[in-house]
Amino acid sequence: MSDTRRRVKVYTLNEDRQWDDRGTGHVSSTYVEELKGMSLLVRAESDGSLLLESKINPNTAYQKQQDTLIVWSEAENYDLALSFQEKAGCDEIWEKICQVQGKDPSVEVTQDLIDESEEERFEEMPETSHLIDLPTCELNKLEEIADLVTSVLSSPIRREKLALALENEGYIKKLLQLFQACENLENTEGLHHLYEIIRGILFLNKATLFEVMFSDECIMDVVGCLEYDPALAQPKRHREFLTKTAKFKEVIPITDSELRQKIHQTYRVQYIQDIILPTPSVFEENFLSTLTSFIFFNKVEIVSMLQEDEKFLSEVFAQLTDEATDDDKRRELVNFFKEFCAFSQTLQPQNRDAFFKTLAKLGILPALEIGMDDLQVRSAATDIFSYLVEFSPSMVREFVMQEAQQSDDDILLINVVIEQMICDTDPELGGAVQLMGLLRTLIDPENMLATTNKTEKSEFLNFFYNHCMHVLTAPLLTNTSEDKCEKDFFLKHYRYSWSFICTPSHSHSHSTPSSSISQDNIVGSNKNNTICPDNYQTAQLLALILELLTFCVEHHTYHIKNYIMNKDLLRRVLVLMNSKHTFLALCALRFMRRIIGLKDEFYNRYITKGNLFEPVINALLDNGTRYNLLNSAVIELFEFIRVEDIKSLTAHIVENFYKALESIEYVQTFKGLKTKYEQEKDRQNQKLNSVPSILRSNRFRRDAKALEEDEEMWFNEDEEEEGKAVVAPVEKPKPEDDFPDNYEKFMETKKAKESEDKENLPKRTSPGGFKFTFSHSASAANGTNSKSVVAQIPPATSNGSSSKTTNLPTSVTATKGSLVGLVDYPDDEEEDEEEESSPRKRPRLGS
Repeated sequence: MSDTRRRVKVYTLNEDRQWDDRGTGHVSSTYVEELKGMSLLVRAESDGSLLLESKINPNTAYQKQQDTLIVWSEAENYDLALSFQEKAGCDEIWEKICQVQGKDPSVEVTQDLIDESEEERFEEMPETSHLIDLPTCELNKLEEIADLVTSVLSSPIRREKLALALENEGYIKKLLQLFQACENLENTEGLHHLYEIIRGILFLNKATLFEVMFSDECIMDVVGCLEYDPALAQPKRHREFLTKTAKFKEVIPITDSELRQKIHQTYRVQYIQDIILPTPSVFEENFLSTLTSFIFFNKVEIVSMLQEDEKFLSEVFAQLTDEATDDDKRRELVNFFKEFCAFSQTLQPQNRDAFFKTLAKLGILPALEIGMDDLQVRSAATDIFSYLVEFSPSMVREFVMQEAQQSDDDILLINVVIEQMICDTDPELGGAVQLMGLLRTLIDPENMLATTNKTEKSEFLNFFYNHCMHVLTAPLLTNTSEDKCEKDFFLKHYRYSWSFICTPSHSHSHSTPSSSISQDNIVGSNKNNTICPDNYQTAQLLALILELLTFCVEHHTYHIKNYIMNKDLLRRVLVLMNSKHTFLALCALRFMRRIIGLKDEFYNRYITKGNLFEPVINALLDNGTRYNLLNSAVIELFEFIRVEDIKSLTAHIVENFYKALESIEYVQTFKGLKTKYEQEKDRQNQKLNSVPSILRSNRFRRDAKALEEDEEMWFNEDEEEEGKAVVAPVEKPKPEDDFPDNYEKFMETKKAKESEDKENLPKRTSPGGFKFTFSHSASAANGTNSKSVVAQIPPATSNGSSSKTTNLPTSVTATKGSLVGLVDYPDDEEEDEEEESSPRKRPRLGS
C-alpha cells in the first residue's frame, strides 16, 4: 500500500483536559514491522523527525469530527487527534483506518463490536446482546430510559453501544419532542427524567451526538431539559438568559453566516459546560473531554475565519484609529479586541502567534493610544497590552521607546500601565499583581535581544529609568516623606488620583530636616523616624513596588545602582521597617538583603556611610524576644555578612552596634561578627608591626583602596558603554585645576597630611544607650557630610582639607583600623597619583 502524505497537526490531551500541540508534519499510513501492522506515521515538516507512530488497532474506536479531525484513544487517559489542513487528506486517511477495521468509510465512528471476544462481552453485558435495545420513546417510558442511560455510564463498552443506538435511531430529536410535550403539560416528573437522560447523553462523550444536540434546531431544547434539575426546588431560567439577557453585539456587522452560527454555537456550548453542568467528580473527569475538544476546535475555527477576513479586521482598525469615532463606539471597539485577545488565549502557541502577528501588522499598539482619557478604554487597552507583552516583549519594548520620542511621559502607554497598577481599586490588588508581572516581563534582561548593531537591554533600561521609574517609585517616595511639598508635588504631577495612597504627615517629638527627593545628596539625613502609612491597601501596593525594585537590584547593573544612590532610595525603603504590617517590613528588609547579597563595595560604602543598619537593628530590638519571621530574616541578614566575611560591613556593625547586640545569645551570629572583626584587626596590627618603623612613619595607604578604584573604574566604563547616565549625576568637583603645579610640592603636602591624619585618629569609646540617633556635624554644612553617633566620639574633622579628604566615608570603619604600612616600591608615585584622582569620582555616592 503506497504512502499518502498530508499536512496535519498532532494534538494530545493533557491532564487539564486541554489539547497540546505536538507539532506540524505530514501523515502517512504504512506497514511498520516493529508494530506488526498498519500504522499512522507523522513526520515533522521542519526536520523530518517522527512526531507520531501509532498502530491502527482493530479494537480502537476512531472518531471523525468536523470533516478535518480524527480523534482516538491510545490508552486510558491518553487521547490523540490529527487536525488536517485539507478535507481530502482527512478522508483519505479515514479510508485507510476503516479499511484496516473493515468498516464503511461513510461512518463517523468506527466500532469493533462484532470482533469483540465472547468472554469480554459476557463479562460486560451478560444480560444483553451485542446491541442495546432502546425503549420506545414515549412519556410513560421516560423513567426506564433514564435508568438505562444512567446504568451504562460505568462501562465504556456499553457507552459505545448506547451512543451508536441513539445515533442510528434519531433518538435525541424524539426525546426533545417529548420535552416540549412535558413542558406544555407541566409534567414535572417527566421533566426531571429528561434532565437525567440529557445529562447522561452528554456524559457519553460522543462528538457525533454533540453535533445533533448542539445544532441550531436542538440546542435550546437541550438547555431547556437541563433547567429541570430534580435537586432544585425551582427550575433555572437558562433559556431566558441566553435569548433575552445575553446579547450578541456586532461592532462591525459579520456577513459570513457560517461564522455567525459558529460564534453562537460556541457561546452556548461554553455556557452549558461552565454554567449548567455541575463540576464533574474525580470519577467523571473524562466524561466531558470530547465536549472540551468540541469547544476548542470551534474556537480555533472562529479565530482562523476572523483572521482570514481582512476586510472585517481592516474596517475595525479604521474605526478604532479614526479620531472622529464617538466615545461609545470606541469603547465597543476596544472591548471587542479585549475579548478577541482573551479568546485567543485558549489557542495553541502556533495559532496564537499567527493571531498576534496579524494584530501587530494591522497596528494594534498605536491604535491603543487613542482615547486613553476614558477609564473604560484605558482599562481595556491595558488588558490588550498585557496580552501583547506575553506574546512578544521585544515588540512592545520597541514600540514604547519609539513612542517616547513623540509623547510626554505622562501619556506613555507603559506609564499608563504603571498608573493602572497604582490606582487599582480592588482591595486585594488582583489587577495590580497581574500588571506587576507584566512590568517584570518587560524589564527582564533575560528576554531582551542583543545584536551586533544594538543592545536592547541597554537601550530599553536607559529609557525605563529616564521615563518610567519616577512613576513607579512615586507612591513609595511619597509615603516615606515628611515633606508636605513633596507629597503635593506628586499628587499634582500625576493625572490620576492617588489620594488613597498618600497619608497625612505626622508630627514627631524631635525635628527632622526637610528634604526633597529631587536632591541627589541626602545620605546621612535623619529620616528613619518617619511614620509610615498603616492603610492595608497602601501597604500591599508598596509591597508590590518593592518586589519589582528587588527584581531590578538582582537583574539590572548600574541603572538601579545609580538610581538608589542618587535618590537615597534604600533609606526611604527602610522607613517601612516601622510599618505595623509585618509583610511590608519584610519586603523592605528583603530589598536590603538583595543589595547586600551582591557584595558590591559601592553599596557597602553607601550603607555604612548612611548608617542604614540603624532601622534594621531598631526593628530587631523592638521585636524583643518574639521568635517570628521578622526575627529570623534580620538574623539571616547578619549571618550572611558573617559567613561571607564582608569586612567593611562587619567593622561598621561591631564598632557602632555591638553593645546593643551582645545580649542576643540564642544565636552565635553577633559574637561571630565580633570574632571576625577582632581577627581582622589583629591581622592589620601584625602587618603594621612587620614593617620597619621608619617606613610606618612615612608611608600609609588604605587597605580597601585597590578595590575602590576598580569599582569606580568599572562603574564609569559601564556608563560609557551602555549610554548616557540614567539619573543626572551629582556635580563633580572642579577638574585637575586644583592640583598644585609643582608635583614634588604636591607629594610633600600629601605625606604631611597623612602623618597628621595618623596622629589625629580618634580613640574608640564605649557606645551609649540605644536606640540610635544621628545628628549632623557642623562640617556637613560645608559638604563633608560627616556625622556623629550619640555617646560616641565623632570622627575627626579636617581643617580646610580639600575635597579628596572630605569625600571619603566618615564612618568609624573608614577612620579606624584601616591603615597599612607599605614598602616603598618604584611605582608608588603612580599609585599616589591615583589616590589623588580617585576621590574626585566619589560625590556619585551622594556625599
